[in-house]
Amino acid sequence: YQPIVRTDDNMVVVFEALMRWTHPERGYIGPNVFIPIAEESDLILKLGEWALNKACMDALEWPASVRVAVNVSAAQFTHSEFADTVTQALEASGLEPGRLELELTESVFMGDSETVEETFRTLKKLGIRLALDDFGTGYSSLSYLRSAPFDKLKVDRSFVRDVESDLSALAIVTTVIRVGQSLHLTVVAEGVETDGQRD
Repeated sequence: YQPIVRTDDNMVVVFEALMRWTHPERGYIGPNVFIPIAEESDLILKLGEWALNKACMDALEWPASVRVAVNVSAAQFTHSEFADTVTQALEASGLEPGRLELELTESVFMGDSETVEETFRTLKKLGIRLALDDFGTGYSSLSYLRSAPFDKLKVDRSFVRDVESDLSALAIVTTVIRVGQSLHLTVVAEGVETDGQRD
């Protein structure tokens, strides 16, 4: 679990669930290797369901003020039973829906638009928070911010990493933060590792 920290008081407000794999013979295998394979073979549906259930159960042991964020692939989100899978994970764990955040990338919009819209509506009715992950990479269409009911915007780490040394990265991060704030979205800068980046 990776902490997401509020900048004004350094309080952890969310733990993001990250999947890691240590193979008994091959050692550490990064998610950049096994997640794309899982997505191609539809194993991502089972892995995603397991991760969602585990995260909801684990979050029950944290303070009630701390939410859990779970990454969701486009294959999961566009699956017709995804909203049911989320509902079942919440019911099985007893976690309050408002403590669950689902992180999506813009690739979810490449699927069946009716299924995507219906899933958005169902999840929002449940009270689940939705985050647009890796913003600034991929298609980066601003129309997604208008058309989808996101609560959070996550600035991609590739921009945050260079914010101290690259004026264009700083300009992009500053602009995305302002856009998010103007739309009343929580904004997260991914990958902050130094005091300079934090400032």
